[in-house]
Amino acid sequence: MSIRWTYAFVDRPAASFSRAHAFWTAVTDTRLSELRGEQGEFVTLLPGGGADAYVKVQGVDSGAGGAHLDFAVDDVAECVNSALRRGAEIAAEHEGWAVLRSPAGQLFCAVPWHGETVRPPVVHGSRLDQVCVDVPPSLYDDEVAFWSALLTGWASAPGSRPEFHVLRPPAGLPVRILLQRLGEERPASAHLDLACADIAATRVRHEELGAAFVAQGPHWTVMRDPAGGVYCLTGRDPETGGLPEHHS
Repeated sequence: MSIRWTYAFVDRPAASFSRAHAFWTAVTDTRLSELRGEQGEFVTLLPGGGADAYVKVQGVDSGAGGAHLDFAVDDVAECVNSALRRGAEIAAEHEGWAVLRSPAGQLFCAVPWHGETVRPPVVHGSRLDQVCVDVPPSLYDDEVAFWSALLTGWASAPGSRPEFHVLRPPAGLPVRILLQRLGEERPASAHLDLACADIAATRVRHEELGAAFVAQGPHWTVMRDPAGGVYCLTGRDPETGGLPEHHS
């Protein structure tokens, strides 16, 4: 199964949908598409300069939201069947696309590919480039095995810390996956990560746009956007997504 393109979805409560897309449009230097969906709950963030979109925002009716991935493929049915064979479940079927659930319970979608190929550039020294799936310890090994088997052609390897596993896509695809083993048993969830050349400078800019500092990690800063969603600024190369060579 060949993944042709990836979309990172910012999922936020419907009541804060407009705050979410205003903030993430500013962060990614994009403009809004027309609203879609029965309740206008979907919007795509459109980059300029001939690049293709890879970030969308969704207003959700229940829960705190989070993030998920859409995989754009040539054959949606083949993608769904491949995921089911590896332990996924169907969460919802739609005309031409499907919502699936990973073994740990993380939602993702299989959608048709519409020719997207051009990755947007780094913006203000950072790039939204990663969806981090936070997995309870009891399901972590199964989740690593699932994604590693499903995403053929992606590089699957342990991360920089024992609780991390990285899935790097083929060159040109805009979003990678980080699996993080939680320190406690709770339902799986996901959040967005940005690769930042300078975390401190990016934090200042995001705070000017309405985000708030939450916590400091060894090589990352946890933030909360104006819609209440948590995300991370990480010390990775915004061009490659990798850790800097001086990282230890």
